[in-house]
Amino acid sequence: MQRPGRMETLAVVMERPRELTLRRLGLVAPTSSDLVVEIAWSGISTGTERLLWQGTMPPFPGLAYPLVPGYESVGRVVEAGAAVRDLLGRLVFVPGAVCYEGARGLFGGAARRLVVPAARVVPLPESVGEHGVLLALAATALHARGTGPLPDLIVGHGALGRLLARLAVLEGGRPTVWETNPARAAGARGYDVIHPDADARRDYARIVDMSGAPDLVDALVGRLARGGEIVLAGFYDRVAFAFPPAFMKEVRFSIAAEFAPADLARVAALVAEGVLALDGLITHRRAAADAPEAYETAFGDPDCIKMVLDWREAA
Repeated sequence: MQRPGRMETLAVVMERPRELTLRRLGLVAPTSSDLVVEIAWSGISTGTERLLWQGTMPPFPGLAYPLVPGYESVGRVVEAGAAVRDLLGRLVFVPGAVCYEGARGLFGGAARRLVVPAARVVPLPESVGEHGVLLALAATALHARGTGPLPDLIVGHGALGRLLARLAVLEGGRPTVWETNPARAAGARGYDVIHPDADARRDYARIVDMSGAPDLVDALVGRLARGGEIVLAGFYDRVAFAFPPAFMKEVRFSIAAEFAPADLARVAALVAEGVLALDGLITHRRAAADAPEAYETAFGDPDCIKMVLDWREAA
């Protein structure tokens, strides 16, 4: 039961690796520059959140259990501090929050109610709705695209691969996308999706790997033109490759880290302008009350491209 004067929320909590619960947590008091956001939808990341759930996330400052995961949340501002009253009532994207008593916010977005600095949220058009949870993935794809030539090969036709391909098409490109799961091969828009075994090309100039599979690097080196580039845009524990083939081709390697605020602002503008489409990527939806089962599906079902938790009926 909530104590008088204490704000609480229902949240997804990873108590320890492979143990996920849904329970109430206290919230810190908002300041004059904070917002209280009532979350309607949150996405489940099959990259970083899977590592947190498995307990295989490499150590970094602040990592400890119990924790609240999630950095893909969309909700409405229900309270606003004196300095940010203009956002009251707005639909916003929230890339996580650090606002809990009794649990860490890593990344803190999977909850019914959040306290978050106004500077962290991104206002959304009402028409975006649940698709707004994909904003972080779109920003990650834009960050992986970088400033160099457009990718002509993208590895993986999950949500990230699709978003990168859509961004490339917007710039006039027509990349090839590799996908080994036949169920994920559909849904291409202006580009081609093929099984790598059906691809004879050995002259790609820029390959972006969205799969996170470190054992693919040698195969990718063999597909590059001389002087080509491989962008590692997944999350890897360790990457190794045979040096002689990479040496002979003078391969360049790049690493795309997490998205920056400028990436988030850019894709938000593209979505608001109706230029970047986010539809067709959410394949699974579950009520927040079913969070444990939803996470199992998101991490274990290869046909699940994007799972969204619906918080609208949660207390």
